[in-house]
Amino acid sequence: MKKFFYSIFFTALSVATYACPMCEKQQPKVLRGITHGAGPESNVDYVIVWAMVLFVLVTLFYALKYIIKPKENEANHIKRTIINFE
Repeated sequence: MKKFFYSIFFTALSVATYACPMCEKQQPKVLRGITHGAGPESNVDYVIVWAMVLFVLVTLFYALKYIIKPKENEANHIKRTIINFE
């Protein structure tokens, strides 16, 4: 039963991610066949998107860094009440 739901989910996901033929004609060559709707209207759109990608990657890096190796070493730190380090 799980395999059935996974196959339906991934099939729907793969179909939903490809652009329809009408949208494909409106996209620039880089994005053709990937996204729906109108393409970027100027170079500022690309700058905004890449700035957000960079922001998300930096945030992800620091989130993982401080989850894996937090710098708090005090015995009464709140993390000790949540995670038992014994």
